[in-house]
Amino acid sequence: MSKSAINILIVGIGGQGVMTASEILSQVAFAEGYDVKKTEVTGMSQRGGIVSSHLRVGERVYSPEITQGEVDVLVGFEAAEALRWAHYLRPQGVAMVNRLRIEPPIVSLGLFDYPQDPIGDIRKQGIAIRDFDAGAIARELGDLRLVNTIMLGAISESLPFKPETLRENIVARFRAKKPEQADLNAVAFDQGRTEAKRTAV
Repeated sequence: MSKSAINILIVGIGGQGVMTASEILSQVAFAEGYDVKKTEVTGMSQRGGIVSSHLRVGERVYSPEITQGEVDVLVGFEAAEALRWAHYLRPQGVAMVNRLRIEPPIVSLGLFDYPQDPIGDIRKQGIAIRDFDAGAIARELGDLRLVNTIMLGAISESLPFKPETLRENIVARFRAKKPEQADLNAVAFDQGRTEAKRTAV
């Protein structure tokens, strides 16, 4: 177990499963013997507002807040939100981004201009970004709610515990609550993991 904490920042739009993803990662890390701290910020999350979750995992973690320039893994459920938080990444960090584009309420309110090419803008910053269409994969599998599991599969190689451990936890959760969806989520996780490897820089 590494003594230094790994910092994970998950961002997106309300209803995408940002907080669920953070909770799953927290539970698995804790079960594996890590200290875990997390914090969440929601803005009209039930109406498609912006959502972010800071998650820190290590041998001993004292604060849930991740400072700018210290994120190891940025998980963007939505492209523009990933761009908005990209400056939080450390130089060696990686951004795993769903290509989905959703204009949150702050755009219609005139508080934020939606970028024309958020993925391209992240790449221009010299950030190691792996982007793919998680929504298209979910649609092919028959359920858009699978985006959450796909994204978790995508970042599984960048976590301090084995990808198989995270996969087993997700499948077990569904077997307990929605057994008919357990096998499908296993496939979704594997698809996300495959996409992450395919888009590795």
